[in-house]
Order: sequence, then structure tokens, then C-alpha cells
Amino acid sequence: MIDAESPELDDAFFARARPAGEALGAAFMQSARRAPGRPKAEEPKEPVSIRLRPAVLSHLRSTGAGWQTRVDEALAKLIAEGRL
Repeated sequence: MIDAESPELDDAFFARARPAGEALGAAFMQSARRAPGRPKAEEPKEPVSIRLRPAVLSHLRSTGAGWQTRVDEALAKLIAEGRL
């Protein structure tokens, strides 16, 4: 025994073990199920490859994390304004 609150799990313990679905019931298991990963975006972005001048890329990256999102937002704004 490791201690009174955390006894060592022996073969007898595992012999008494039951699958979670059997112990908790099918209704609980269904309610606890979730899809893996992130929620699906309503309008998922598409990966692209673009060639930029080194100075432009360096500047964008120097603005920190999220620079690609900010570029996307700036381009969308220019399009909405009819400037691009």
C-alpha cells in the first residue's frame, strides 16, 4: 500500500473493474461524447501560398502572433471599401 488514501491497485482491483459504459450507463456515455478537435468554422479559411518581399514579410512577422489574421482582416477591409 502506498498510503491509506492512495492504495496500490492490485490484481483484485482490476478483476472487479467494469467498462465505463457498463458502470455509468449508456445515457451518461452518450451525453459525455463530443466531437474531437475544434468546432467547425462557418466560413473556414483556406491555406494559400504567396510570395512576398523579405522586408514586407519581416515587418508583418515583427507585429507578433496573429499577423496572418491581421493581414486577412486588412485585405477584407480594403475589398469592402472597394479599394482592392
